[in-house]
Amino acid sequence: MQLLTGHVELVVTPSASGKGQRIARCPVCRIALWSHYFGFGDRVSFVRVGTLDEPDEFPPDVHIYTESKQPWVVIPTGSRSFSQYYSSREVWSEASLARRRALMGAGV
Repeated sequence: MQLLTGHVELVVTPSASGKGQRIARCPVCRIALWSHYFGFGDRVSFVRVGTLDEPDEFPPDVHIYTESKQPWVVIPTGSRSFSQYYSSREVWSEASLARRRALMGAGV
């Protein structure tokens, strides 16, 4: 990923895992643009879909941390959802797991 203009402010925030994350925010409007989670470091940027030009092209595969969602957030019937996080090995396809192993190294 390459930032074409301007700069972002990296904000370190806590997480339920205790490992935290770094969120790249616009220094003017404070919108979160992407995150770097502890397990992936700078190798992977988790882009906030709402910041894309066509966010409808990328619906979620799963909904996580639903135990803390607001009551007005409606999870569509039949969607995969988890009250907290999930085991990637149990949810991801083998192709996705293979890409993760290639990215992180064989030990992951």
